[in-house]
Amino acid sequence: MPMIELIALLAVFQFLFFGYNVGAQRRDSGLKAPAMTGHDGFERMYRVQMNTLECLVAFLPVLLITGKYWPVWLIAPIGAIYLVGRTMYWRAYVKDPATRGTGFMLTLLPIAALMALAVVGAGLALF
Repeated sequence: MPMIELIALLAVFQFLFFGYNVGAQRRDSGLKAPAMTGHDGFERMYRVQMNTLECLVAFLPVLLITGKYWPVWLIAPIGAIYLVGRTMYWRAYVKDPATRGTGFMLTLLPIAALMALAVVGAGLALF
């Protein structure tokens, strides 16, 4: 189970890293708080952070629940794909938001797979 927990921690670290990048973009752009618009680089990085937060709400619970019912050799790679997908999403979105699709799918598919495995695992545990 430590590998599953490490992936969960890496996902939180990744989110915090994106938050740091939002602050750096605000500083570098000169965009003063509380403004949320007015600089394209800031707006893009902010959307990466917020979309990552939206995904974390689903990813972390299903990762940890699935890890309770299935072997780490199955779950850890799915979690790693999520992390890679988020990194691809970040790089693509900052460069050209229209190219974010692959990174987004590599985020969404692992969440869906973990959700399905969590439901099956919990269902099997009932019987």
